[in-house]
Amino acid sequence: MTILIKLLGTGVSLAAGFAGTKLVDTIWEKSTGNKPPKGHDDDVPTTLRTALTFALISASVSAIIQVLANRGTQRAITRFSKTQDIV
Repeated sequence: MTILIKLLGTGVSLAAGFAGTKLVDTIWEKSTGNKPPKGHDDDVPTTLRTALTFALISASVSAIIQVLANRGTQRAITRFSKTQDIV
């Protein structure tokens, strides 16, 4: 059963990562008025400062999501182990 919980944790982590990426992109676009620098648009000139700022914000949000997903998965495994011992 812990494998199922780990797979569920992985799925939640992927979904949260996708949602976090969309959230960062939306907030960036609303606050700066420009599309986020992704590297695949050659038409949009991007300064190094802009690219680094976006990368730092994006990486920070990604790290927070990863930590929260891992903690949630560990809590679920611990909770499941406790309830399994009781039964």
